[in-house]
Amino acid sequence: MKKYLVVIFILLSHTGPLFPQDKKSVSLSGYLTSMQSVMFDSLSGPFLNENLLHNRLNFKGYLSNNITFSAELRNRLFTGDMVRMGSAYSSLIGADQGWIDMSWNVFEQQSFLLNSTIDRLWLDFQYDKFQVTIGRQRINWGQAFVWNPNDIFNAYSFFDFDYAERPGSDALRVQFFPSSSSVAEITVKVNREDKVTAAALYRFNKWSYDIQFLAGFLNQDYLVAGAGWSGILGKGSFRGEFTIFQPSKRTDEKTTGLLTVGYDRIFKDNSMAQVQVMYCNNPLELNDFTSFYSGNLSSRDLAFSKFTAFGQFTWAATPLLNLSLSGMWFPDLKGYFAGPTLDFSLAENLDFSMIWQHFNSIIAGTRTNINLGFLRLKYSF
Repeated sequence: MKKYLVVIFILLSHTGPLFPQDKKSVSLSGYLTSMQSVMFDSLSGPFLNENLLHNRLNFKGYLSNNITFSAELRNRLFTGDMVRMGSAYSSLIGADQGWIDMSWNVFEQQSFLLNSTIDRLWLDFQYDKFQVTIGRQRINWGQAFVWNPNDIFNAYSFFDFDYAERPGSDALRVQFFPSSSSVAEITVKVNREDKVTAAALYRFNKWSYDIQFLAGFLNQDYLVAGAGWSGILGKGSFRGEFTIFQPSKRTDEKTTGLLTVGYDRIFKDNSMAQVQVMYCNNPLELNDFTSFYSGNLSSRDLAFSKFTAFGQFTWAATPLLNLSLSGMWFPDLKGYFAGPTLDFSLAENLDFSMIWQHFNSIIAGTRTNINLGFLRLKYSF
């Protein structure tokens, strides 16, 4: 039955909106991408090639003026050398971190893998100054751009550029809005190991800054307290976050603190510069490149070096062409990351991208040099 449902969803994606677009009823949107990627350590070494056909469907229903329902899923068809790794790769693709497993490897063969994942499935109720959301949802408490130690429910990897929506959490979220510029909320999340993450947050505006404080616990293992801010400084935006993770049980494990500060500015020539630095007293010790690149890490595990620095420059060369160059420095790993990107709009709903990612660091005592190249064509509807 699951296979038939996935096929139906894929067919629907090619027909455009089948439902009326009136906000009071339902809507359907999404995209279809084809991305060719290559991985290698040097031009003289072996190449690993992969193609990903990625379809996303976003369904939203407006049941009344106060109740909204959403279901969103992604269908991904993988072909190429990575699929031939077998169960190790298919298990990684099919893993679901949520309380309810809503990720299925529908077809799994030696030469291809089809996965379908529901990453949003929530019901939202609004009344007066209250808002309650239950189900799989995106809970974004971050204020900074690259690293978000305040984002204890939905940590993600900066390098995973093809997943702009970010993972969702199986959670209950209750929000109260005392004014148009403030919110108090309590959120409870359960993961696939039945561990609970729960926290309260209060955000308000003062001195033209959005300021927030939060407290709670992460996966029942750590007591959490933190704060964040974002606002105008000079001609740019100044933002940052810090969070302390205190082990809740008596162990030899150290308390971990993360502090990140960033500044970004938009210039008159349609360009933007961003810088961000992060300090962690207890960085994560890496064992392999997978955890570094796109592992399922918590907000406590964002740092691999005591000090980390990031910079990015983006320039809209023409209304249709966007260029950017980003880089990171990891002193403890004696390494760095560099990544140029080109985005070109071919038509109103059709975009072409070229992305290059270069990593050079010492991981598990070994110098690791990896290049990743991507060519992506994206159609939105």
